[in-house]
Amino acid sequence: MKLSKLSALCLAATTTFAASSAMAWESEDGQHMTSASVELASDYVFRGISFSDNKPAISGSFDYEHISGFYTGIWSSSIDGGSEINVYGGFASEFGDTGIGFDIGALRYIFPGDSGANNNEVYGALSYSYFTLGYAYDKNFEGSGEKVHYWNVAFDYELPIFDGVDFTAAYGYSDFSSKLGISGYSDYYLGLSKNFVGFDWTLSYISTSSKAGDFYNEDLGRSATSDKFVFSIGKTF
Repeated sequence: MKLSKLSALCLAATTTFAASSAMAWESEDGQHMTSASVELASDYVFRGISFSDNKPAISGSFDYEHISGFYTGIWSSSIDGGSEINVYGGFASEFGDTGIGFDIGALRYIFPGDSGANNNEVYGALSYSYFTLGYAYDKNFEGSGEKVHYWNVAFDYELPIFDGVDFTAAYGYSDFSSKLGISGYSDYYLGLSKNFVGFDWTLSYISTSSKAGDFYNEDLGRSATSDKFVFSIGKTF
């Protein structure tokens, strides 16, 4: 999953949001902006779970943003046995001159060929300085009937000793409604990213708590990620 604003880190401790959100086109009056991106990753990992059966995945997006803070976009990735499409929209801005940013919106997960897994999610995020706190709610996770509350805190910092290298650390917790007999699991993310020769390069370390495997079934091509490194290269147009 990829979002163009603050919630990218908050909602998905994954490498697939690594493509830059810088707008590639802007209208003459500065009111309207668009961008498109493409990325190749060694694995598509979403909240600590591999959706591509631990195999490489390719993704792409198109985003529109208005100067008011409104944005919308579409993102798609290959997954095991098919594809995933996300359609999203929201509003992102700051509270006056406080330096506190916010992002609220909604997202539709679409799985062509498996419409029963389609579902909706609402999300929100607050950011200040190097820190971001996010929350997302899905009342029918992948058509399972599970209600999921997802909390995430992230730290993003440009390393002073390495020009243009960003360090990201994130922790997330998926809290299920326990209809399937489980309570939830944690996911962990550490990443280094840099724009070099016009591309965005990311190397990340991703892991989950042992309970992640209680919900995700490898037969579906989705498995919990444990102590894994993921590499990606992306380009924004």
